[in-house]
Amino acid sequence: MRILHTSDLHLGLRLKNYDLKEDQEYILKQVAEKAQEQKPDVMIIAGDIYDKAIPSAEAVHLFDGFVTELTERCPQMTILIISGNHDSPERIDCYSSILCRQNLYLAGLVPTEGEFLKKVVLTDSFGVVNFYLLPFVKPFFVRSLMPKEAVTYEDAVRILLEREEIDRSQRNVLVSHQFYVTGNSQVQRSQSEILTVGNVDAVSSELILDFDYAALGHIHTPMRAGAEHLRYCGTPLPYALDEAGQEKGMLLITLGEKGSELQIEKIPLTPLRQARKIEGKLFQVLMQASDDYVSVVLTDEEDLDTLDMQVKLREAFPHLMEIHRSKGIQINYQTAEQLKLEEVNPFQMFCEFYPDITQEEKEILQDIINEVKEEV
Repeated sequence: MRILHTSDLHLGLRLKNYDLKEDQEYILKQVAEKAQEQKPDVMIIAGDIYDKAIPSAEAVHLFDGFVTELTERCPQMTILIISGNHDSPERIDCYSSILCRQNLYLAGLVPTEGEFLKKVVLTDSFGVVNFYLLPFVKPFFVRSLMPKEAVTYEDAVRILLEREEIDRSQRNVLVSHQFYVTGNSQVQRSQSEILTVGNVDAVSSELILDFDYAALGHIHTPMRAGAEHLRYCGTPLPYALDEAGQEKGMLLITLGEKGSELQIEKIPLTPLRQARKIEGKLFQVLMQASDDYVSVVLTDEEDLDTLDMQVKLREAFPHLMEIHRSKGIQINYQTAEQLKLEEVNPFQMFCEFYPDITQEEKEILQDIINEVKEEV
């Protein structure tokens, strides 16, 4: 069985103050073309369809057009979609019972008492493949299923998976949108991701090792989650400057008979515009003019005419994001609302301002800050 794995489309996202609609439209068309070319049996979109819980009409229209093109180009392909932490579970789940008749399976809502994960059963020449769709889950989503002492994201994922009667003799694929980690390993998370205080959303990848493949979303950089068969495919586009230089794409998984080695192939995607960091003297930088999203670091030691420099750079780089001076002076022409406020750590600031804060109060503060970040 051939499975095409993508995630984290973040439709409606703005990069700094730039609208990415044209870029996203371009890459989604490329995804549809690659799907037609590769002829997968299944396509997985592992969460964060939209960048906001209440997406713009343009973002919804863009996704509608994308799914329509996919079904036209690959009419026999099954499409599996789950909600991520940026999505509204109710919106993703809308019409799911009707759309499954069209081989389009949506899992937005996390199961509660008396319910179980949405399970899609497909077959190939080697038999059954069970796809378990696990939308993004927070502990309070499944509070009624959890004992009082279970309060973490890991507890929530564990409880949901343990309730499933998974037949390990069959091939099983998990589709999940969580922050999976291995042991004490430190994962470098992108600036475009929501970072929780203390990484309280971390879940041990040990919980999902027994699946034959785990199609993961949430982390924007392509990587393994501790094992070859546990994979983040990353975003189809660079959504932050620290993703500059990353090769974006999708993963094509060929699932053979039970126990056989997976074949995993990267299907590259070429964005309309790259994210780039350019450093050098002003005249050297201007020689590299492009339409990419660019961060410029000027190494000129002499003073530059600020207005003239700004005009020349914006002419050379229509999607200029920021300007820095290597000698320590940062030139930033954005408004206060556009400054990178996400670099400020509110938890640390609060603790420094109130040094007598107790551990219990710190835990409450962490929960509040993380909740606010999810809602913004």
